[in-house]
Amino acid sequence: MTAVGQWRSVVGWLGISALVVILDQFTKWIVSINLAVNEHIAVWPFFSWVRWHNDGAAFSMLAGGGSDGWQRWFFVTLAIGFTGFIVYELRRLPAGDKFMAVVYALILGGALGNMIDRLFAGHVVDFILVHYGDWYFPAFNVADIALSCGATLWIGYILLDSWRNRSSAQKAG
Repeated sequence: MTAVGQWRSVVGWLGISALVVILDQFTKWIVSINLAVNEHIAVWPFFSWVRWHNDGAAFSMLAGGGSDGWQRWFFVTLAIGFTGFIVYELRRLPAGDKFMAVVYALILGGALGNMIDRLFAGHVVDFILVHYGDWYFPAFNVADIALSCGATLWIGYILLDSWRNRSSAQKAG
């Protein structure tokens, strides 16, 4: 495939990432104009809409530095570096590897969605809260869903590929 063809293919997959970013930012905007910070609206006994600001990473790890803490710039830098890595990997994918292209697109869209929040607001807006009784799963957003789905699919792919390689080696040996 020519260099132009490779970039054309990458741009197509970046469109999925862009859709994730747009949906993520749109939903965070809706939440931000309709809910006050720390507001909690119970929808069902196990599901609530909230508006929480997270200045840390997943599950609020490294939180507490505020919008000007080192964590903000660490996670922005990490997202920029990871963006470069994902685009590089997208370019290297064989043309028919649509599964991994979707995986990369989801991860990239999620990383960029949360990076935009950190860059412009100093925190990530989380608004989906799942709970049962006194147990609360950390609040999350559309970017987190895309990241989690992409990462889960990637891990599943790696495990399946490892299992296939071991099976092939056993049959050959």
